[in-house]
Amino acid sequence: MRSPSDHHAYPTHWEADVVLRDGGTAQIRPITTDDAQRLVSFYERVSDESKYYRFFAPYPRLSDRDVHRFTHHDYVDRVGLAAIVGDEFIATVRYDRIDGRGMPAAAPADEAEVAFLVQDAHQGRGVASALLEHIAAVARERGIRRFAAEVLPANTKMIKVFTDAGYTQKRSFEDGVVRLEFDLEPTDRSLAVMRAREQRAEARSVQRLLAPGSVAVIGASRTPGGVGRTVLRNLLDAGFTGRVHAVNHAFPDDMTRLEPEGVPAHRSLRAIEEPVDLAVVAVPAERVPDVVAECGDHGVQGLVVLSAGYAESGGEGRDRQRDLVRQARSYGMRVIGPNAFGVINTADGVRLNASLSPQLPNPGRLGLFTQSGAIGIALLSGLNRRGAGLASLAGIAGISTFVSAGNRADVSGNDLLQYWYDDPLTDVVLMYLESIGNPRKFTRLARRTAAVKPVVVVKGARHTGSAPTGHAVPTTRIPDATVSDLLRQAGVIRVDTVTELADTGVLLASQPLPAGPRVAILGNSESLGLITYDACLTEELRPLPPRDLTTDAAPDDFRRALTEALADDTCDAVVVTAIPWVGDGSAQALAAAVREAAQAPGPGPAKPVAVVHLEIQELAQALAGTGDEPAPGTRRIPAYPAAERAVRALAEAVRYARWREEAAEPGRVPEYDDIDETGAAADIQVLLAPADGTGGNGTGAGTGDGTGAGTGHAVGAGTGEATSGGTGHDMGGGTGEATSGGAFDGTGPGVELSAADTQRLLARYGVSVLPALPAPDPDAAVRAAERLGFPVALKPTASHLRHRADLGGVRLELGSETELRRAYAELTDYLGRPEELGLVVQRMAPRGVDTVVRAAIDPAAGAVLSFGLAGAPSELLGDTAHGLVPVTGQDAAELIRSIRTAPLLFGWRGSKPVDTAALEELLLRVSRLVDDHPEMVAVDLEPVVVAQHGLSVLGASARLAPPPPRTDLGPRHMPAY
Repeated sequence: MRSPSDHHAYPTHWEADVVLRDGGTAQIRPITTDDAQRLVSFYERVSDESKYYRFFAPYPRLSDRDVHRFTHHDYVDRVGLAAIVGDEFIATVRYDRIDGRGMPAAAPADEAEVAFLVQDAHQGRGVASALLEHIAAVARERGIRRFAAEVLPANTKMIKVFTDAGYTQKRSFEDGVVRLEFDLEPTDRSLAVMRAREQRAEARSVQRLLAPGSVAVIGASRTPGGVGRTVLRNLLDAGFTGRVHAVNHAFPDDMTRLEPEGVPAHRSLRAIEEPVDLAVVAVPAERVPDVVAECGDHGVQGLVVLSAGYAESGGEGRDRQRDLVRQARSYGMRVIGPNAFGVINTADGVRLNASLSPQLPNPGRLGLFTQSGAIGIALLSGLNRRGAGLASLAGIAGISTFVSAGNRADVSGNDLLQYWYDDPLTDVVLMYLESIGNPRKFTRLARRTAAVKPVVVVKGARHTGSAPTGHAVPTTRIPDATVSDLLRQAGVIRVDTVTELADTGVLLASQPLPAGPRVAILGNSESLGLITYDACLTEELRPLPPRDLTTDAAPDDFRRALTEALADDTCDAVVVTAIPWVGDGSAQALAAAVREAAQAPGPGPAKPVAVVHLEIQELAQALAGTGDEPAPGTRRIPAYPAAERAVRALAEAVRYARWREEAAEPGRVPEYDDIDETGAAADIQVLLAPADGTGGNGTGAGTGDGTGAGTGHAVGAGTGEATSGGTGHDMGGGTGEATSGGAFDGTGPGVELSAADTQRLLARYGVSVLPALPAPDPDAAVRAAERLGFPVALKPTASHLRHRADLGGVRLELGSETELRRAYAELTDYLGRPEELGLVVQRMAPRGVDTVVRAAIDPAAGAVLSFGLAGAPSELLGDTAHGLVPVTGQDAAELIRSIRTAPLLFGWRGSKPVDTAALEELLLRVSRLVDDHPEMVAVDLEPVVVAQHGLSVLGASARLAPPPPRTDLGPRHMPAY
């Protein structure tokens, strides 16, 4: 149990595990009074040169006063962090708040002096860079905006740490010392630097698991069978190019080799006299901690834990799983599993099959990640059956690397995306996911990867709303519809089944991307051609009339027809259909003819070709390259036993190619001169402060306990539309609760703002809400109408009447005092007393289309912006679009156009188009608001009436809460479940 220093509580949320440049891991945490001996031991291992660079003079040892100073912090004005491997410090960093004269200070001083010390043996691993990211985040949280550092000119490594970080800097030289000053506000460059370092480190950590020089199988039994012995056999059968060791504490003392495999046998990992890079753990769960400790002491770089009995088995197993990850990371090791199926790397220089798969797949260009062993083995077997080319040629369905992560307590799909992003042996990424622990990071990484190679995903557990038992992930409220929108926005190809995953992956790995949706169809069956034509229309492709070659067609007829189709400027892809023919001819001859035509040079860019065959399995094998070995460079053609499967795969390729083209010119987040970010931040700090007005110690905004200003209900805000063309329903005053449209709630701890506070915050960002005045009695209603100007609307704000247009609770176009008094009497007679209804009067807005704009914070995904048409389209039909904040101008336009009811905005059935430009600007302003201020956990504008010219926001509500301790913007850290 760590002791707090001085009088401030220990900030647990500053603790983090990080991946270092070489792929190892370290823990970063605040230094406490309990760390005195660790600090002394750390300093003793630092070279005299490094000590000189730190203190600008010989400093052989720390005095008692030094130790006290460096271990006693208030976590506000004085903070120290340490990077730890095992139980030892490997680096430290600290800051001290200073004033303009460089003297110790307290808030509101916003500058601090920062200093590092890294153990020599760990220099060059990126430890200082990681510590700088974390100490900068801590400083920003404590109100510090600028760091100053004094460095000796000869200390080039530390100068490079500062200059490479990407912050805005100022450098000076005085009295033989380089003084660096830099702002801590993240910049585009600092964010890019951080993410590039994150990618390199996480990719390297995966590479160490997939390309080890030596492997120890811990738990390999003496008798055949069993998980450990099976993996050992698979390693050897695959031709693993490194060294293999069998480890089992039950081996006899005099046993040196395991037969008949002939591999070295050891009772303990400690008995191995050479380095071990990867350990495959196949022992009972209760023995795993001892094994992990042995691996850590021996310097093992990573673990594949096949053992079960973890989170999938209940609460006790969940605790055991957390302990496994903590223990492994404390030694700098990554973990695949537990409950994993294993890993495969088919590269010639590796040939690793550390899995339960009985054979090494043939090499190819597909990277495959699954969270299920059963799905993994099914996919490997299915791809193999489809024709995984000859040993000398990459097959059409061959695998580059495969990871089946089981409970994925540590290494996840995000890590594999980092690895495959620049892996030259992988052209297409296939993923079977049952849960996404960090959707925002996943979509960020997927977007970057999809810009250079396709990412195809099938997600299980879509409709249950919960992850499998073994997947310990942060709680998320994201519905499946929202996940689909976020994946599409990131360029991910989402398919529904494992079969479609393989179908799409095979086509993308073997064919060029289509330039458009126009599809030529040719074959020897008119009926099969028509089926293919219909399938194209279903997938929103643009098929040309099928060309029937008749059942008499020979292979040469296919070759000539395909050659003509590929040369035709009016088509972008070709589907060849074939049924068994009458007369001479063979599948091999037809395959050769199709391949010859497909790979012949043409006048334009290459076009994808897919083959649909009925009961000609030999054709599929021949097109894939099995059987007689084709000549080098032969183009392989994917074949499908059903037209619908081929066309679905082709349609996914068309959509992905279109996304790639659009992503090549990314949108931007526009700047608006009238946005008052500083004023909004000040308002939010006041609204989140405790009721007594005390603001804390510079540690951020208040407690968020809802006791401050603005805790009342939003009278008039979010009370429904008042439009001459509306339907009279009230949709707006809610808190963003879940609907069938895939919206998710923004409810939770924090402060629900009053109407006035909501409108003031929105006004800071150029969003005005049409005023609504309370009407507790008929006379007040008349005065309100006279103030606003007739015609007006009269409506209730009571929660039980919201969303209930069927109750007739909204009266519109009241043009006189008489009409208003009559409507008031009718509503109170029909619905209840005025004090129960909370009636308000609102000026009428121009006719238009009622829409809804929401932004809410999900614990795992961050801020998500949602848009749809108000009422039945979004609530009943689920017609809502979603996008991650911040949205760009391009994203905003796409959100509006992606809902099914979008034609209503663009002049459906002769109606006048509405002002979508104004709507896009509103989306962008709301996005900026929640992106600039993470305390804004929910914003709800409903209805937003979009007219021919301009729009009117008739209802608004908002909720504030203290910001999360970490976001995807940094500092980088590994998930802690």
